[in-house]
Amino acid sequence: MVKNHLKRIAAPKTWNIERKESTWITRPNSGAHSFLLGLSLDTVMRDMTKVAKTASEANFIVKTKDVLVDKKRRRDRRFNVGIMDLVEFPAIEESYRILLDEKGRLTAVRVSDGENTTKLSRIERKTKISGGKTQLTLSDGRNIILSKDAYHVGDSLQLELPSQKILHHYPLGKGATVYLLFGKHAGKIGTVEEINKGKLIFSAHGEKREKYETLACYAFPVGAEKPALPCLTKKDLN
Repeated sequence: MVKNHLKRIAAPKTWNIERKESTWITRPNSGAHSFLLGLSLDTVMRDMTKVAKTASEANFIVKTKDVLVDKKRRRDRRFNVGIMDLVEFPAIEESYRILLDEKGRLTAVRVSDGENTTKLSRIERKTKISGGKTQLTLSDGRNIILSKDAYHVGDSLQLELPSQKILHHYPLGKGATVYLLFGKHAGKIGTVEEINKGKLIFSAHGEKREKYETLACYAFPVGAEKPALPCLTKKDLN
């Protein structure tokens, strides 16, 4: 049986929240994102963006105002929001992207109007379906059906919102810019130097350009020579 409640002190360490501010925090519904990389829309509104102060206020906003996640209106404050999702509040003209800071904690980074029309999603699975077509299952739970199989698991796609048109393809390979989702280097952005037997060596972006080794499955390609999303280079993530 899935519980509907959660104590703040027991929330995942990836949630960037105040642990002792109050006893309870809203548990997200089951959705596309895992418990580590996803949280409730309520938590984004109250603890990260501060557009609401209480649960009742957050509930009133989602029921009466436009609250968009990836350009679709959501009316449930428990809706599961996670990494790379775009959360918008048109009434106050604010848009946020859910990312990891360099301590590996989920954070809402404010983005400009020029950035709120696309998102990045990683390919998690590929399935052959009838008619010789290929179905891609992406990291945000969406499925895309293609007539040509030109992509690999672990690659990322930049999608136009809300049409889901594929704008760019970023393969996971040498020279790719990657964003780490797990491990002790979670939240770091770097360039892949080498991939071998499920592991990769990457050079972290920054002044020191330190090199690290991690699992290839931890890497989320976010660009070629530099991040495709400007918000990935903001100081909010450092």
